[in-house]
Amino acid sequence: MITATLTIINRLGLHARAATKLAATCARYPCTISCGRDGNHVDAKSIMSLILLAAPKGSTLDFIFDGEEAEQAHSAVAALIADFFGEGG
Repeated sequence: MITATLTIINRLGLHARAATKLAATCARYPCTISCGRDGNHVDAKSIMSLILLAAPKGSTLDFIFDGEEAEQAHSAVAALIADFFGEGG
């Protein structure tokens, strides 16, 4: 199991398009991935659950990667967030 705290750095936060990209990235891996804050964790493979987190720019989200390919999933999610979800800085 891998736990990581990642900060949402893109201008619009975890809006619909970013949530879609995050869920799609997570869905590529067989491990379970959850994320959230303040003890409220959701399935990171669910677009609607991610949107309901209402995570604006600067929010820190706790991720839990558990199972097969957890390390690869963590790397992919961290890279996606660091790349501003492909939206530019």
